[in-house]
Amino acid sequence: MTAPAILLRPLAALLFAAALAGCVSTQQRTTTPTATPTNETKDRITASDEPDAQKRARARMELASAYFGRGQMTTALDQVKLAIVADPLYGEAFNLRGLIYANLGDAVLAEESFRRALLINPRDGDTMHNYGYYLCQQKRYAESNTLFAQALAVPQYQGVTRTLLTQGVCLAHAGQLAESEASLTRAYELDPGSPFVATNLAEVLYRRGDFERARFYVRRVNALPEVSNAQTLWLAARIEQKLGNWQGTTEFGRQLTNRFPESREASAFSRGAFDE
Repeated sequence: MTAPAILLRPLAALLFAAALAGCVSTQQRTTTPTATPTNETKDRITASDEPDAQKRARARMELASAYFGRGQMTTALDQVKLAIVADPLYGEAFNLRGLIYANLGDAVLAEESFRRALLINPRDGDTMHNYGYYLCQQKRYAESNTLFAQALAVPQYQGVTRTLLTQGVCLAHAGQLAESEASLTRAYELDPGSPFVATNLAEVLYRRGDFERARFYVRRVNALPEVSNAQTLWLAARIEQKLGNWQGTTEFGRQLTNRFPESREASAFSRGAFDE
């Protein structure tokens, strides 16, 4: 399991990966079967009904998604371009193109790609999520929140927890802590085992001064050595310090300095910079 991302910093690549993983579909597109006589039952649509161009586009998208997952953005972009040539109405390809250009730092083409994807598939919650997170990175928080809300309103949307988490993070960056807490609490109710959700919820509660509840959530993360990290241990130490529990502060600080001695968080603990 990957260690959880945390707030209070520029939007991290780790959270970006957590929020966007699996947001591009390479599923077979719906096609219209050949007309059948009115007295004959229509057959199920299978791969044989898919036009060759769409098959080629889907194959290119599968390659592009694999390269994207490995961080090979230029190669992924080449495959996406070929998918779009084969099928210019392949909305998922424009969605992935937006992610690639966002990673490459090309704001104009990233936004253009997301918009094109939504023109093709106006009810695609994955594109709404990705576009919303992209706008959040650009500090266009109101616009991003609108897209998150639209994604969450799509019937049978499969990414509800992921979008609630990302929405909560972006609302926190916008300074809307009450709204952030509400989104993250909903995400936690849907996925109480997610260290990403628990850590970010604990961070927001810490910011709001609700230290007891913050302690509850971050302790669940730090109880799992494979997912705890310098940020979660430092958050726990700060929470205990606010609660006046010097023994707990010292214990989490000891774990922090032993496990992550070169981290910025360990340095802050050694200086006693709890409010840094």
